[in-house]
Amino acid sequence: MHKIEAVIFDWAGTTVDFGCFAPLEVFINIFKQKDIDVSIEEARKPMGMLKIDHIRTMLEMDNIEKQWTEKYNRKPNETDVEELYEAFETELMSSLKKYTDPIEHVVTTINKLKENGIKIGSTTGYTREMMEVVTEEAKKKGYAPDYLATAEDVGGYGRPYPYMIFENIKQLGIPSIYEVIKVGDTVSDIKEAKNAGLISVGVVDGSSIMGLNEEEFNEMNDEDKNKHREKVKETFKEEGADYTILNLGELPKLIEDIEQK
Repeated sequence: MHKIEAVIFDWAGTTVDFGCFAPLEVFINIFKQKDIDVSIEEARKPMGMLKIDHIRTMLEMDNIEKQWTEKYNRKPNETDVEELYEAFETELMSSLKKYTDPIEHVVTTINKLKENGIKIGSTTGYTREMMEVVTEEAKKKGYAPDYLATAEDVGGYGRPYPYMIFENIKQLGIPSIYEVIKVGDTVSDIKEAKNAGLISVGVVDGSSIMGLNEEEFNEMNDEDKNKHREKVKETFKEEGADYTILNLGELPKLIEDIEQK
């Protein structure tokens, strides 16, 4: 039996920022500034990736590339990516503090895991500069993992590359990938975990895939909540997630079950 020695969490949509809304409006706005209309679904689809890679992926989408070509008489290029990213970074940094509240069950679950001797790592699609804001504010509110890796720590290779996970494993001193699980709320999180050879866990409520803010979610009746949950679970399953949980309150029991297996 392998004991789980560490859990590596995503940030926005998993441990803070219910629904992962901090970057969403910014992605939509920076394209609107270029007279390109993008849908919420298009803006959300690459969520979890390094943000400059997220922009590259959006520009490759058929609808967005078509609009861009019609507007500018050429396909988007790397200069466009860099200009959009500069606008994204500026706008996000001005609003990021507002999106740092820990999601329900996070603080109590993390404390319980730590009491059980489990180390807490984290990876993100944000830059180190962005995470300085997020980690400082989240810590004030009770959430502080033992380690954070950004793409800058691993040569710029963000998700779905596995290197941020490996950096966590290294820095936390874990001897085997079989003693670590990854928890996240996006397809990119699942791919990151699978590419690292880890057990992958998708968290449903508050996820970017669900795409609801906390107020919208809480106002729903149980039947509607469960309809949304099933869609998210199905997406995780299709992408190869090993397990899904509704919220982090279910994680300690899941870890016990994994260890028994």
